[in-house]
Amino acid sequence: QVQLVESGGGLVQAGDSLRLSCAASGRTFNNNAMGWFRQAPGKEREFVAAIAGSGTSTVYADSVKGRFTISRDNAKDTVYLAMNILKPEDTAVYCCAASERGGGFLSRRSEYTYWGQGTQVTVSS
Repeated sequence: QVQLVESGGGLVQAGDSLRLSCAASGRTFNNNAMGWFRQAPGKEREFVAAIAGSGTSTVYADSVKGRFTISRDNAKDTVYLAMNILKPEDTAVYCCAASERGGGFLSRRSEYTYWGQGTQVTVSS
């Protein structure tokens, strides 16, 4: 059974940092693109960042570019999202996702097959 389990969310103040983790089990995704999405209350799920299976290519939403960094440790089957200079508008449930493709420029939900349950990030002003 394939599982993606996120952790690291919490309540922080504006300007703080958090690092989210997404651990995969049930199969390896070392050659697969992985991504992070988020969903705020009353809004659609939106793309945040993605990384290629090789880890050499990444892509970010304009709203997080320069503040967030996606990375992966294939030895641990884990993907990370380092979030700096957090803003109240970053408040959302953050979910990781795994694609059956290897490329890194995957920003559409339809390009991902497996999803985690998500972890809540709340940024107070």
